[in-house]
Amino acid sequence: MSTDQALSPVDEFKRDSNYLRGEIAQEFVDGSDHFGKSSIQLMKHFGVYQQDDRDMRSANRAAGGGKSYIFMIRTRIPAGVLTAEQMLVELDLCDELGNETLRITSRQGLQHHGVMKEGLQPLAQKLKQVGLSTLGACGDVNRNVMCCPAPLFGDSVRRQMQETASQLADHFAPKTGAYREIFLQDPETGEKEKIATGEVVEPLYGKQYLPRKFKMGMALPEDNCIDVYTHDLGMICVHENGEILGYNILVGGGQGRTPSADKTFPALGQRLTFVTPDQLIPAIEAVVKVQRDFGNREDRKVARMKYLIHNWGLEKFKAKVEEYYGSSLPEPHPADVHGFDDHKGWCAQGDGKWFYGLNVENGRIKDDETMQLKTAIRKICRQFNPGIRLTSHQDIIFSDINEADKEALIEILKSHQVPLTEDISNVRRWSMACVAWPTCGLSITESERALPGIIDGLEAELAKLGLAAEEFTVRMTGCPNGCARPYNSDVGLVGRAKEKYTVFLGGRLLGNRLSFLYKDMVPADDVTPELAKVFAFFKAAREEGESFGDFCHRQGKEAIEAAVSQ
Repeated sequence: MSTDQALSPVDEFKRDSNYLRGEIAQEFVDGSDHFGKSSIQLMKHFGVYQQDDRDMRSANRAAGGGKSYIFMIRTRIPAGVLTAEQMLVELDLCDELGNETLRITSRQGLQHHGVMKEGLQPLAQKLKQVGLSTLGACGDVNRNVMCCPAPLFGDSVRRQMQETASQLADHFAPKTGAYREIFLQDPETGEKEKIATGEVVEPLYGKQYLPRKFKMGMALPEDNCIDVYTHDLGMICVHENGEILGYNILVGGGQGRTPSADKTFPALGQRLTFVTPDQLIPAIEAVVKVQRDFGNREDRKVARMKYLIHNWGLEKFKAKVEEYYGSSLPEPHPADVHGFDDHKGWCAQGDGKWFYGLNVENGRIKDDETMQLKTAIRKICRQFNPGIRLTSHQDIIFSDINEADKEALIEILKSHQVPLTEDISNVRRWSMACVAWPTCGLSITESERALPGIIDGLEAELAKLGLAAEEFTVRMTGCPNGCARPYNSDVGLVGRAKEKYTVFLGGRLLGNRLSFLYKDMVPADDVTPELAKVFAFFKAAREEGESFGDFCHRQGKEAIEAAVSQ
């Protein structure tokens, strides 16, 4: 490991934490409603973020009070695969210990919001009882391993990939006993879960773990539904006649950036090598170790692996990976992504049963006066005991549905005012937003609560232009961190200041091209009118069969600005 650089405060916290223990256990019983600076950083590795209710800030200040502390806790769910029993427990916990909503993430996980400090341990314990965990859902380790979740049981390639995603998640999970000791205490006896071998060290991560978070995802050439180019490490499955030949490994993707720091930028993964299935874990380990030992630990803004590759160049990076791997690595296979599927609506599984992909706007599962989605999902889980799959577009798949039950499932959704996938517009179907206000401490402005209104306006404008059938992605984030992957979408809206956004154009549904900055500091009320002008230009000047993203990429910023200003 490189020792010639100073350490950021977070790296010092990790180094001195005794494998993520720190003072967390003591602070759980100190009588306060929050944790200290060190514990805040360490608890991310256990899937926990300390936040405050930003909607309450003004009232708190006026009353002379402090922050209203709340917590987000995230379940790590490889490939987004759950059982109905597990989903029901998640729904119960959001009512018992959270803010009565559950959120599907853009990385196929589930998040509970508004949890109080005293609810964190009971929530983790109840998840463990049904085989779920929050360990490694956040923090400076490998996070949830994404994979196409489609339950196409006649497709052996997808089944093998989903199994491999789970194996990778287990292999690269933190091995420290701190999570068991701190979170999985027996609620009746108060005894801590015993660790058979005593002190557990981290054979891969070491005392300081990784310089920054690390994300993996697996895709098919014909179905890049998980945005494989946006990960620190992506895997494109190369297969023939139902057999997996191996994987093209991509390295250096990542969406986050800081507008005030030119040294930061979004990046897409670069094609590194091709490995056979038995070489996959050793090759990934080599990549992780290179990032562990040479990633920037002094400046967290540039600590992701994409910056190491940018500074070194791919050739030097590959040489170092080969050194750790122990032999040379071949060039990538010619296979690349060329298709996608959002897996929504009805689809035959290949085993005589069906699955239904339901659009969940921005991933938020809740009941309110307009729709009772949470109640509908509960009823579907209890009545049909389906398999549950979460998608990278924050949607839910109900699998293993008998032909005779299809109509009854749809009727449950309709009777609870849940819009069916086939009844929503394309622009809404392909839209996605991060959480942002009021819970995310990094958000500059609204996202999840703002995007539905913007989509309402776009629906009307597209209908006027006769473009309602167009397929393109609209992704919105409340800050430049890019959790909803706005930098490779057809339209990206990124929070820049309160109620102002940067508009990006020119990405594509396929996810393998970055967008360009079209306009900065656009007021929220002007976003739809500005986009409507671009869509009018698109209708007038597009080439035959050209997508909106491809059109914007071909025209470029200056040509679009000139056309819409006339």
